[in-house]
Amino acid sequence: MPEESTRPERPARPTVTVLDYGAGNVRSAVRALEAAGADVVLSADPEAVLDADGLVVPGVGAFAAVMDGLRSVDGLRLIGRRLAGGRPVLGICVGLQVLFESGVEHGQETEGMCEWPGVVERLKADVVPHMGWNTVDPPEDSVLFRGIEDERFYFVHSYGVQEWDFPQNILKMKPPQVTWSEHGGRFIAAVENGALCATQFHPEKSSEAGIQLLRNWLGTLPRTGRLDHLKAGDPLGGDTLAGRPTLQQEDDAA
Repeated sequence: MPEESTRPERPARPTVTVLDYGAGNVRSAVRALEAAGADVVLSADPEAVLDADGLVVPGVGAFAAVMDGLRSVDGLRLIGRRLAGGRPVLGICVGLQVLFESGVEHGQETEGMCEWPGVVERLKADVVPHMGWNTVDPPEDSVLFRGIEDERFYFVHSYGVQEWDFPQNILKMKPPQVTWSEHGGRFIAAVENGALCATQFHPEKSSEAGIQLLRNWLGTLPRTGRLDHLKAGDPLGGDTLAGRPTLQQEDDAA
């Protein structure tokens, strides 16, 4: 009689939904998440958003346009429901910016999601946009940047949060961890706040350092299996996991 294997069962890949609200080209984000070890769904379906192990909120362009896009798919409420239940969310680029109180572009202020205090304003630099590779200064006990030392990340933005005014002495509450970078002055490059994390840079465009950061984030996710039925190809109003061509196959066919 064959002996039973004593090797531990390999953990299931976490399922991540990339919120599809018309943010533009999110193909690189999907690729990077898959390379980092996730099964990825691109959808705005409430089930896919709420039941995924992790949710990624991408964002490019204008602050106000991203807020409008999120409203168009009920994204603000869905993100709020995830956070109320302690379910992990990762914002990228303008997906970080809209988590703050407001954004000011061309003299017009737009209210954000108000998860963190602060205003998104034009960078105080001679050269704007800030486009290219730059260093970051994470806190020593950062989870996102664990194992990443002296690496550069890829930024493309003209606006950012340049002041952080969060009370650091609130009893029974661990304050958010803030990572800074500099371009004509310092600005927030990333925030880690329990289930809610966000980066101003694009990890999906940041080579191996970006993939490692995504791996670190994926390592914090629960494996709930709530969207395992997608692997059987059940429809859900978005790209499902089973039978979906890989992005490389799509590129080859283009």
